[in-house]
Amino acid sequence: MRGYVRPGNSQPAWLFPFVVIIVLILSVLPLARLAMTGIAALAKGGVGAVLSDPALWAATYYTLATAILGTLISLAIGCAFAFLLTLTDISGKGALSFLFVLPMMIPPQVTALAWVQMSGPSSPLLKALHLAPPLGSPQPLYSVGGISLLYGVQHAPLVYLALRAGLMALPCDGVEAARLAGAGSFRVFRDIILPLSLPGIIAGAAISFVSCTGNFGIPAILGIPASIYTLPTLIFTKFSAFTSRTFGDVAVLSALIAIISVAGLAIQDRALRGRDYRVLGLSGATAAFELGRWKLLLQPLLWLCIFFMLVAPFFALLAGALVPAYGVPLTFKTLSASAFYEILFRQAVTRTAFANSLNLAAGTALCLLLVTVLTAYALTRRKDLLGRIVSSLIEIPYSLPGIVMAVCFILVFAAPIPILHVTLYGTIWIILIAYLSSFFAVSLKPVVSAFHQLDPALEEAAKLSGAGFFRRLADIIVPLIAPAAGASVILVFLIACNELTISALLWSAGTQTLGVAIYNLDDSGSSDLASALSVLVVLMVVFMMLLLELMAKRLPRGVVPWRN
Repeated sequence: MRGYVRPGNSQPAWLFPFVVIIVLILSVLPLARLAMTGIAALAKGGVGAVLSDPALWAATYYTLATAILGTLISLAIGCAFAFLLTLTDISGKGALSFLFVLPMMIPPQVTALAWVQMSGPSSPLLKALHLAPPLGSPQPLYSVGGISLLYGVQHAPLVYLALRAGLMALPCDGVEAARLAGAGSFRVFRDIILPLSLPGIIAGAAISFVSCTGNFGIPAILGIPASIYTLPTLIFTKFSAFTSRTFGDVAVLSALIAIISVAGLAIQDRALRGRDYRVLGLSGATAAFELGRWKLLLQPLLWLCIFFMLVAPFFALLAGALVPAYGVPLTFKTLSASAFYEILFRQAVTRTAFANSLNLAAGTALCLLLVTVLTAYALTRRKDLLGRIVSSLIEIPYSLPGIVMAVCFILVFAAPIPILHVTLYGTIWIILIAYLSSFFAVSLKPVVSAFHQLDPALEEAAKLSGAGFFRRLADIIVPLIAPAAGASVILVFLIACNELTISALLWSAGTQTLGVAIYNLDDSGSSDLASALSVLVVLMVVFMMLLLELMAKRLPRGVVPWRN
């Protein structure tokens, strides 16, 4: 074993260099290529033409306006649910938390399509209930306010999860001491709970803002029909009208999106700088506030929010799938399952999309699992600066908007690969590589959590007995981290199967994914087929989340986000 195992470390000498090479390929190379293209455009004077385009500044305005309004809405909804479900004696917390997080897992284009089917004068569901506005009335969602509202609904769970993590660590002994001193519930909340919750609120706002900035599905469904373009949809339209300047233009636009996202994160860092939020004493949200008579009001109010955020849009989507055309009221005479039959058995495009999405999601989840087990092993045993840098580089692609990463990989693979002379652009492989880059951090987190909970004495004993690295990995490590590895596979599969933003730019004939198929069906006027496909996607999401729920008791803490 001498020369194979690093002195003072149980990992092989080749392991960390292998991890570094993977990170360089998936993170550093695409971002460097984007930077080089932007610099080249600057050198050729192409940046001036982009910056003088009124469409750029209109898109920037709409991006910022919808992102800021969407963040405010997500803060209001997410904070309310986080405080009530974490700190009070509300009943049914598990079910409420599960259902509240569900919109985050549903593709944004499905959310937008469901709300379009639920509102406006042509809504089949509203027509069936005789609640539809008069014909000729405008669709209220085709506006800045409509886009912002759906941003808020889609990203409120992000605020909820960020704030809830901090609330679970609040000092229950401090709350009890304040109560013994005579402070009422409102005083305790204002002077103790709220100040200590600021890091979670600010972090949730930053995550929501970045997610709104890079969202493609919602502004594509709601904004393009009303000529409201955000930066992601502007990039999409520029690729649709491809010219010799397209690569330089989209590199500049992508850099602008990245700057806005980084600025949002920088504001978060600035807001928290210089403040000490360390908590001493026993943590845990065991000191719940008793709502008393307020429970009779707040409990139904929470379920009412779930109804309008999730249940009503789903039934509107189902109603849109069961009528022959958009605008036809749902009655016993018009009721038909032909759209589902068409999607599943007649439409070759949707069958191809199902196969592509399932294969890409499974391939991404399994490939990343092999890499993340080795990566987690290497990173949890390194405490130096280089290990922290590698960890940060893994996080960057996931933190950037998907449209930016798609542009990065287009720039990397637009030309044939040197030496090999193989072209990946226009094939399904470029989507797979982009998925590997974007979801690396998602796959890594549960596995790292499991490694932190392992007792190193088990592996050290096997090492002293002469077991090699792969023997220790197969016989000791993998069986112990198997539940977290399974959760990692399900999480990545769930996110990748419903992805749209990356594949919207990378797909070509024969490589459509489910997200692309839904958008194209709706864009072509086949709203019944788009609704039917969306219903199937939502049912698949619920099924995968229920699998995670069943595995939750065997998983490390924090892997299943909606669980306490």
